[in-house]
Amino acid sequence: MAFPEAFIQELKMRNDLAEVASSYMSLRRRGRNMVGLCPFHGEKTPSFNIYTEDPHYYCFGCGAGGDVISFIMKIENLDYAEAVKFLAQRAGMEIPETGYDDSMSRLRKRIFEANREAARFFYRSLYLPVGREGLDYLHARMLSDRTIRRFGLGFADDDWSSLTAHLKSLGFSEHELVAANLAVQRRSGNGVFDRFTNRVMFPIIDLRGNVIAFGGRIMTDQKPKYLNTSDTPVFKKSANLFSLNNAKNAGTRTLLLCEGYMDVIAVNQAGFQNAVATLGTALTGEQASLMKRYADEVIICYDADEAGQKATARAIPILRGAGLLVRVLTIPNGKDPDEFIKSKGADGPEAFKAIIERSGNDIDYRLQKLRAAYNLDTADGKVQFLEAAADLIATLAGPIEQDVYASRLCKEFEIDKNAFAAQVKKRRGKRSREMERKQQQKIRAELSGRGDRIDKEKAKQPRSSAAEEALVAYLIRNPDAAGMISRELSPEQFQNSLMRRYYTYFLGRIENGDDAMMNVTADFTADEANKIYQILSKHAGVADTRQSLDQYIKVIREESVRLKRDDVGSMSGEELNRYLDQLRKAKK
Repeated sequence: MAFPEAFIQELKMRNDLAEVASSYMSLRRRGRNMVGLCPFHGEKTPSFNIYTEDPHYYCFGCGAGGDVISFIMKIENLDYAEAVKFLAQRAGMEIPETGYDDSMSRLRKRIFEANREAARFFYRSLYLPVGREGLDYLHARMLSDRTIRRFGLGFADDDWSSLTAHLKSLGFSEHELVAANLAVQRRSGNGVFDRFTNRVMFPIIDLRGNVIAFGGRIMTDQKPKYLNTSDTPVFKKSANLFSLNNAKNAGTRTLLLCEGYMDVIAVNQAGFQNAVATLGTALTGEQASLMKRYADEVIICYDADEAGQKATARAIPILRGAGLLVRVLTIPNGKDPDEFIKSKGADGPEAFKAIIERSGNDIDYRLQKLRAAYNLDTADGKVQFLEAAADLIATLAGPIEQDVYASRLCKEFEIDKNAFAAQVKKRRGKRSREMERKQQQKIRAELSGRGDRIDKEKAKQPRSSAAEEALVAYLIRNPDAAGMISRELSPEQFQNSLMRRYYTYFLGRIENGDDAMMNVTADFTADEANKIYQILSKHAGVADTRQSLDQYIKVIREESVRLKRDDVGSMSGEELNRYLDQLRKAKK
């Protein structure tokens, strides 16, 4: 049994989607709708739409869609019941007594509790004789006890059962420990063992103060150097950042993006609380979008080695795509932030502040990298550099930004500005044509159903699937036509099983006098719900005429009696005549 529908209806009325979303992102009006840069993926051009008349959202860039409940679920990393409670608290509403299946909420709660107890266990272990090696390691890295306490650092000893035994003594089940990725099931299926052993432990804390995961660093040269919690019901590695819970309260709209936990902690100890790091993965669009909620500018502070430089090159377009200003820190002598600060002794914080202030933007950084790649003492080298620079400047969206860098290069190399501008224009045209080609490929793929991971039957049945999608959208928007539609079409006539499920579901709700869309978020998986909102958004500009409805019904009927070539080939003469008769009747 779900939450009472009257309660959910009032909850949505009291939590206006546009108002809720605007507390996380910037929105502007476009006609009757609101648009903005999607908070769930990096983008330069707004593709996130809120349809205010029938409150729902859909992003044409990443495919995220839903109502105010699913928005909160996604942006706050909550399950359905938790999101409902979050919105109820926001609106000052009492949660009704209900038989809603909150098993996932209860599991998430237990994982949070297990992680909290694990963090306490690791921290205590660090200051016991069993953790002496870990404490010596952290002190050797010049971390103070105050910093260790502030970040809740700890130690996992080399006993493969110490944490699991402790947590089981507190009442946690093996299933809960495996779900939290604190323990691993034995291959025999009999019992579990600790996931983390003989490592310094770094708790990962979310924006609400929950311990959601751990990173563990080994103190030798063994591989892997770092071991991180895998994705769990409370943690998604690609959508979280280490120490963002501290950085968001630093009093600045600038973030320092470091390469790892130790860099973040060292930078914090030096007085810079606005540092964050990714969690064992390359920077993702989700993480960039998350940073955009708390910052306008990001300074990349990756290591100066080759791996760090490659990571910087990958991160720049992702951060720019999220609408962030980007600067790149250049650390002398190839050091990482931790090494640099320590190498300066007591002057470390001031020296680090100085190189932050000298850091150039990402365009200057990339131009400097290009300079190093070509021999500028030769004519050929200059030409190659300027052509590469024209490629780079062609990627800039703003004409003023393009003009500033073009003017600077033309003056430095004493070349004709018109000639350089023509080269940039040529490169922009090429990029534009390439982007248009990719966009057309994307549109063709969407129309054909290729790559649709939710509706895998669409590519095989494009004609019937298209008509069935359109009819489902028509039904949702015109519930008063449900009786007539149900008389014309039975669910069995739908060739696409997912569309058949949608048709049956919405028809049933409308016939029962219920709001068709009220419980979509609860009754379907996130992907299936996204697909529904995608269908509605795709048909938002389509006129709901009786003529169009009749056409959808006609196509669905025709396709429902159309047989595959192999089926026709195996028919007897009598069966074939009956089939042809069915086709004639379907076309009438």
